Amino acid sequence: MNLQGFLDHLLKSQSQSLSAAPGSGTSPGGGLLNADFGKGAITGGALGLLLGKNKTTRKLATYGGLAAIGVMAYKAYGDYKAQQGGQAVQPQTVDRLPPPQAALHSEAILRALVGAAKADGHIDDRERSVIEGEFARLNPDREVQQWLHAELAKPLDPAEVARAATTPEIASEMYLASLLAADEQSFMERAYLDELARQLRLDDDLRQRLERELQRG
Repeated sequence: MNLQGFLDHLLKSQSQSLSAAPGSGTSPGGGLLNADFGKGAITGGALGLLLGKNKTTRKLATYGGLAAIGVMAYKAYGDYKAQQGGQAVQPQTVDRLPPPQAALHSEAILRALVGAAKADGHIDDRERSVIEGEFARLNPDREVQQWLHAELAKPLDPAEVARAATTPEIASEMYLASLLAADEQSFMERAYLDELARQLRLDDDLRQRLERELQRG
C-alpha cells in the first residue's frame, strides 16, 4: 500500500492550490469540513477536504509535499533536544528516511490528518462519500481506498490515533499534521489536540515548539 506517494501527492496538490490562489493562506477560520465544505471540494483540491486554508498552511506552499511536515518536525524536535542539553541528534523525520521507514511515518501522518478531520464531531455520510470519491479519483489503489474508508468509519479515539507514533519524531509529525487540519478556535478541536498531545506524550516545551514552527513566517 503506497500511502507515502499518495500523501505526498495530496500535499503537493494543496501547496500548488495555495500558491496559485490570490491571498492564499490568509483566510480566517481554520479547520475542515466547515460551512465551506462544498467550496473546498471544488477549489481546494482533494486535501482541501481535510485541510482548511488558514494561515498555517502557508508552510505547505513554502516546502511542498510531505517534506513540509518533515522539515518542520526536524527543526522543532532538533531544537527541543538541543535545549535539553543532551547529545546533538539528527532527527529521523519523514523527509530524510529511506522508503520503508518513510512509509511508516506517512501512514501515521495520514492517520493523524483523518483523526483531526473528525475532531469537530461531524463527518456525515455525504461528507465521507465526497472525501472517499475525491481520493479514489486521485488514487485508484483499492488497498488505499479500503484503508481510508476504515479510518473514516472509526469512532474518534485520540489514544488509538496516537498508537501509530512509535518514535518521538513520528509523534511530532502527527501533531503537526493535526494542527494543519484542526481549527484551534473550536473548543472541540482544541480539546482533541490537547488530548492527542497527551496521548503522544509530547511535553509542553516540544508542543509549543511545534506550534511555533507551524505558525512561523
